[in-house]
Amino acid sequence: MTDLSKARRAAVTVLLAAGLGLAVTPAAHADTPAGAPVPVTAAELAQARSAAQSPAVLDRLGHFFARKGVPPTQQLTIGAAEEARAATAAAPTLAGETVPVYTLDAAFVAGTSGAPVAKAEFTASRAVSADGQVASVWTVKQGDTWQVVNIASGGDEGDYAAKAAAGGGTAFREPQLNAWYVLREGRVLPLDDEARRSVGTSGVSLAAYQRLVHQRYGDKLPGSAYDRAGKGGGYQPDAAPGAAAEGGGSALPAVTAAAALGATALAGAGIALRRRAGARRG
Repeated sequence: MTDLSKARRAAVTVLLAAGLGLAVTPAAHADTPAGAPVPVTAAELAQARSAAQSPAVLDRLGHFFARKGVPPTQQLTIGAAEEARAATAAAPTLAGETVPVYTLDAAFVAGTSGAPVAKAEFTASRAVSADGQVASVWTVKQGDTWQVVNIASGGDEGDYAAKAAAGGGTAFREPQLNAWYVLREGRVLPLDDEARRSVGTSGVSLAAYQRLVHQRYGDKLPGSAYDRAGKGGGYQPDAAPGAAAEGGGSALPAVTAAAALGATALAGAGIALRRRAGARRG
């Protein structure tokens, strides 16, 4: 396994170990389209943002930017005093809105009637440094409080959420492929290259997408023989581009490597190669 693959897995492990998952109530919403995730409330997003901009988190962000995203476990060429000065100079601030990040729902994969395509997994707040670096602060609700569980380089979460909302849809991730989609008017449409390779440039119907992910992961849900065998390591599709047909066919193999679907999330090693795990709650 490459170092990059290990880094991706470590980032996912951080989140799962922290008890990832938002406590959103699966109540009915008359204005929520079929298949759409249960929305996170404005009050919850405000609480998540408050946690993300606490002085302690901003200090950690300063060090994250000072280290250019290099994890604290790795040595830098600069000393502690120089890092501290760089962290202060970074002057991190939050920019834009805090957004919910929706991830493919195991119940949808299993074919449960009425299950939404994705569920709220965490919230993300975009942070910027004085020299223009960008990071994403991930928060989850643990009990009655919101906790920061990870800092990752880049701002994909906010970028894709804004792109989806601009067209009247909801962004969500299929983490095994690091694919970002938008659910819009009953269709699953691609937002990045991984998603285009998954469902084609025109996307697929929600029903066709359900058949597709059931084919990929239906035998790897929690409690399955695959899960009990303790397999893991990430979903690895063929390199050749392909699109899912409306009938549910796919150019991707059903499974070519471990893609265990964890009890708290569909937990493949799906954080993008450019993203690195950062400071998190100790």
